[in-house]
Amino acid sequence: MSEATTPGRKGNLTGSARKLKDDAADWHNLIMKWERLNDEGSTIATKIVNLGLSKKSFSESDIVMEGDSADVIHSESNLTRSNRELEDECVKLKDVVDKMANILLKMEKMVNAERGICELEAVQYGEKGRPAPLFLTWSTQQFADVSSKLYESYKQELALKQTILQELAHTSNADLSMVYLSSWLYQPYIEDSGKLKLESLLLETGHRSL
Repeated sequence: MSEATTPGRKGNLTGSARKLKDDAADWHNLIMKWERLNDEGSTIATKIVNLGLSKKSFSESDIVMEGDSADVIHSESNLTRSNRELEDECVKLKDVVDKMANILLKMEKMVNAERGICELEAVQYGEKGRPAPLFLTWSTQQFADVSSKLYESYKQELALKQTILQELAHTSNADLSMVYLSSWLYQPYIEDSGKLKLESLLLETGHRSL
């Protein structure tokens, strides 16, 4: 069966072309989901930091407070409530990170599938690959390369977020907490070049118009 090669047509792509175009749409959707989770996680992480600093304040007041048992009981009640709220927010943040890990697994599957397409074409067409591009100008290997680079950046970012998740609630240093919050929000491993790669991928497959 021959594979349709004209970009922009709907419903007539088959085989590798269909798979690569679907993958491009999936990349877009997964990255949008990741960004929404990142915003959600940033809000939760900020609450964790604020609760952690409040907890520290309660603990310090217990140390200096003497005499009035009613005040001590009130302070202990505040500390207990703060601990419970902190635990709840940590559970929420873990849920966000787990969802990000699930997104990364889907990204990895796409990378492996596209590598498989490249290996198949090497068998069919030789080392130089397909003689004509499936869409505009990219070789099939270029699709696999772009997907691999996107995947690696999100893999590194997930590892950073897992570290932040482990450390955030246990950090009493306000400055270090701010570093964690900033790192979560601005995602240092996901650079602007990644956004350009995604846009190029969508353009090549006809999801974006010229």
